[in-house]
Amino acid sequence: MTTLVTGATGFVGGAVARQLVAAGHAVRAMARSGSTRATLADLDVEWVTGDLVTQEGLAEAVAGCRYVFHVAADYRLWVPDPEPMYRANVEGTEALLRAAAGAGVERIVYTSSVATLGYVRQGVADEDTPVTLASRVGHYKRSKYLAEQRVLALHQETSLPVVIVNPSTPIGPGDAKPTPTGRIIVDAARGRIPAYVDTGLNVVHVDDVARGHLQALQLGRAGEKYILGGTDMTLAQILAEVAKLRNRRPPRVRLPRAPLVPLAAIAEALARLTGKPPRFSRDELRMAARPMYFSSAKAMKELDYRYRSPQLAIGDALQWFERHGYL
Repeated sequence: MTTLVTGATGFVGGAVARQLVAAGHAVRAMARSGSTRATLADLDVEWVTGDLVTQEGLAEAVAGCRYVFHVAADYRLWVPDPEPMYRANVEGTEALLRAAAGAGVERIVYTSSVATLGYVRQGVADEDTPVTLASRVGHYKRSKYLAEQRVLALHQETSLPVVIVNPSTPIGPGDAKPTPTGRIIVDAARGRIPAYVDTGLNVVHVDDVARGHLQALQLGRAGEKYILGGTDMTLAQILAEVAKLRNRRPPRVRLPRAPLVPLAAIAEALARLTGKPPRFSRDELRMAARPMYFSSAKAMKELDYRYRSPQLAIGDALQWFERHGYL
């Protein structure tokens, strides 16, 4: 029973691979040439080389697999050149899923994102909240929205046996890169966030998200979407929890977004010169104007999905970051 995991060197993909190995799956992990595989060095997995941007190695990666977990994505909130992101997230996703269908894969779990879902002002969104491409802020959200639409179209056209999961904001161990949210946790733990903007996120332990992937494989309905989320928290609450666990004072100053826009533009200009991502971008400020709160009720009902406290997720993340020298 070979199960392919794309993006296994990443944060969520690595957690999914671990859950699958623990459940007895023979895991084949796809990674780009040159990608570090250190985070899964202790796992008994078969490694294959594949690239969503060039589409090289995809047919070989899915050959002989019973299941496919397509977790890989280009997850950056700011990019100097968005074209590779669209090639990976949209074109690469379609190519991989077509290859999987051609190889006779029995079931596919596609990792989308809550970035593809609608927004409810002063409320909580779910899988059916109306959404349009025009409402997506930034290339990452637009690319994931377009990719999800391609996946749904493939299911309609070819009866592709794919279940879609939409993780919210995973936090926890293994965030090696780290993700944008992981970077916030690290910076807050080091006392580098003296102030905050008024926004909110749906926080979930990465291992709960990984378990939700396996439950989607077993119980999910093909062509359906399932939010794998947790607890809605303001950014101030998240920073306060980090501060409490690190014996620091939480930031007290709340900044308005408008004056930060020109600073973000300068940061982006410097990033283009240095090649390093900006500390924050204009797209991130626009995203912050809409708290991302979501309901996981559908997954809880249909997949028996459950999530634990955000305090546990933040605590586990801090322990992992400390053990690996980030703090």
